[in-house]
Order: sequence, then C-alpha cells, then structure tokens
Amino acid sequence: MDGPGGLEERWRAELAQWGIPDEIAARAPADPWEHSPARFAGRTDRALADPEGPTLARIAEALPDNGDVLDVGAGTGAASLPLARLGGGGAPGDGRGTLGGLVAVDTSEAMLAALVSRAEALDVPVRTIRGRWPDVAGRTPAADVAVAAHVVYNVPDLADFLTALTGHARRRVVLELPYRHPMSWLNPLWAHFHGIIRPERPTADDVAAIAERLGYGVRRQERPAPLSRFADVEELAESACRRLCLDPARAEEVVAAVAELDMWPVPRDHWVTLWWDLP
Repeated sequence: MDGPGGLEERWRAELAQWGIPDEIAARAPADPWEHSPARFAGRTDRALADPEGPTLARIAEALPDNGDVLDVGAGTGAASLPLARLGGGGAPGDGRGTLGGLVAVDTSEAMLAALVSRAEALDVPVRTIRGRWPDVAGRTPAADVAVAAHVVYNVPDLADFLTALTGHARRRVVLELPYRHPMSWLNPLWAHFHGIIRPERPTADDVAAIAERLGYGVRRQERPAPLSRFADVEELAESACRRLCLDPARAEEVVAAVAELDMWPVPRDHWVTLWWDLP
C-alpha cells in the first residue's frame, strides 16, 4: 500500500500527463490554460442569486457569528461570497454563523478585482493576497474556515498545499472539486484532433486518500454540478478551440466533431465536497 510520499508522487505523475505537448502548445493562437474573469464572475453572480449546495453548507455550519473565511484560489468568490446571502444564525441548533470577513488568495489580479467589487456590494470586509498557494501562506492570516474550490487539479504538490491550508484553519477545511479532471470532457476531441489519449486519473478519490494519509478525518458529499457547462454548442466550440490549441476559425470543425462523437449535450460534472475539522 502506498505511503503518503507514494500517493503524492503518483498524484504528481498522473497530473503531469494532462500537460499539453510542447509542439501543440507552440502552435496555440491563445493561452489554452487561461480562464475568463467574466465567465467566472457570471458563475459567482449565479451563486449569489441562489446560494446553495453542500460546500456552502459545510462552510456555513463551521462558521461562528462574525467568522472569517480563507478562500484559496478564490477566483471571483463563488465559493465564499454566497455565505453573505445566507443571513445570520440559520435554524436553531444548526450551528450556522455569519460571515464577518474574507481573505481571498488568487494568482489573477483581474479575478481578485471582480471579487472585491462584489464583496464591497455585500458589505463583506475583504483582504486580497495575490500569489500561488502555499507560496504566499507565510503572509496569509488564519481563518475560522479555509476553503479551496476547483483548485486542486492545478496543484502538483498536493500534500504541501493541504498541509498549509489546514495550518491556516481554526475550525474546518473544505474542498470542492469535480470527481474527474475538469478537462475530461475534452478527451474525445483530443483524440479526434491530435490523436492524444488522455488519462483517467487522478480523481477525487486520490485527493481524499492523500488527505487521509496526512491524518485528516475526511468526510465526503457528492452531487451533480448545479449548472450545465455550456449554454450551447457554439460556446462549447469556442472553449474547445482554445483548450485544444486550435485556430478559432476551426470552430465549425469542432461542432461537426461534437456531433460525430455524440458529445452534445455535455454531461454535467459530478462534484465532490471533502471536509475535515480541526481538533
């Protein structure tokens, strides 16, 4: 059975297999890994309009009144800002507190700016820290609850990431992630356009295993993603061209391939919430 180091090495090796070959990346007309702040902001606004789901519930139930949250890889705040929409107290005995402040860590200045504008509208005090976790952990304060949503598949050194996250939480750590790599929906198109067979791992099971081997009492809840990935096949094709390093002019080819491969509608992701409490 793998020890903690073996699990982490396997995670790192399997994650590396999702890289884009240099000869394909060199022909890319746009950064295939770039995320749109506007798209992320739209997701945050939808989450603010309808704050729900197990991740939000697991954060809220561990939050004291006027408690604070550390959101690592915060993006525009979809995992944390909806706490301000829940109101105070909740039902008697449910232990749900109120959001008193937010520390948001992200590498993108544009994402953090969008988060700040929404936090100000919600009267949520926010401190932003630009940088990669855990590189910036030394200048990041602790919080009652630490959350990292849709981040871990970007983290090669997962044990270090989780250790630093746990070290900054006074009450609970909460992770949200798709069960499989978030780019798995593209696998048939990678094979079609580039002849590349993408791997099946790592998965959320591997994240849970690494956290458990670190000594954390991991608990788990799963559900379908609350929203479809794309509004229409044209939006899919636009995203696929970027991710596959194709010229945007080939969008019609992508649409044709999607039809041929029976990829539309794209099945909803399966989301996993993992959490553990601090002693």
